[in-house]
Amino acid sequence: MKTLFATTIAVFSILSQVASADDKAPVLSLELNKLAKSESGCLATFMVKNGFEAPLEKVAFEIVLFNGDGLVDRMMVLDFSPLSTGKTRVRQFDLAGADCNSISRVLINDAAACKGASVAATACLESLETNARPDVEFGS
Repeated sequence: MKTLFATTIAVFSILSQVASADDKAPVLSLELNKLAKSESGCLATFMVKNGFEAPLEKVAFEIVLFNGDGLVDRMMVLDFSPLSTGKTRVRQFDLAGADCNSISRVLINDAAACKGASVAATACLESLETNARPDVEFGS
């Protein structure tokens, strides 16, 4: 009986450590903060935060815009580089010819670049957390 109790305690201890390790996994946060009409189209404002332990020299995402009918309007690569560790940055991109009111979805199709010391090329997409303030579907 003591062995079973000790084994149960050990299993719960290991599970607790695994859960704690998962809670501390690095995250790259990307928020679509605002879409606003600009002279040339639509100004997209993003907030991005590097939660990795190393700066990101290069981070860019292939983005796809969908119109109100759910059809692909355009694909582009947006470069958020460079990103210091733990720092929140605001990045703006003028989407020439785009109508902010007709954008129904912004899809993160792929990570076009993800480079930093001790950061795997796949880490930016795998560790990405997205959020949108406008009423637009946003994410991968």
